[in-house]
Amino acid sequence: MSTNEDVPEAVSDLTDHTVIVRPVRDVDAESLGRVHAQCWHQTYDHLISKAALEKVSPRRMAELWTHWASLGPDYNQFAALVDGEIIGFVGSGPARDEDAPRDRELYFIYLLKEYQGTGIGQRLLDAACADRAGYLWVAKDNPRAHSFYKRNGFTPDGAEHVEEFLGEQLLEVRLVR
Repeated sequence: MSTNEDVPEAVSDLTDHTVIVRPVRDVDAESLGRVHAQCWHQTYDHLISKAALEKVSPRRMAELWTHWASLGPDYNQFAALVDGEIIGFVGSGPARDEDAPRDRELYFIYLLKEYQGTGIGQRLLDAACADRAGYLWVAKDNPRAHSFYKRNGFTPDGAEHVEEFLGEQLLEVRLVR
């Protein structure tokens, strides 16, 4: 489990900073990989073992982003930048589940911990999904994410599954809007 020393102080005021949410570009892969790895450590440190999280490398995540950035126009992927540095990202696209309750799925949304609660997460969600119907899977034991999605009209539909995550098992619930 990480200590508070690992997490930078939360940003409470972005007044003096330039915040941009824009489509992901192929040249973003390295920065996205770094931020993605950091977000996974911040988000899953209470759900996944330290040993599993230590296997997450920015380089491997950057390789995944190189692939994801080339998926095509049905996939909406946006990066949030503060003063030119990527601090979060979101991705949505066609439903992947056989029993999908909607045609569109929110695949992921991650924001560095120090920027949570600033409105940037909302901007990311709006960029990828707007107010369209959709669904997502989220760790059952992630109350902050559940609260965010509830504010945005997502509700549990009763579906749960165990997701293989970094070689371990993570219980997820499906939320639908």
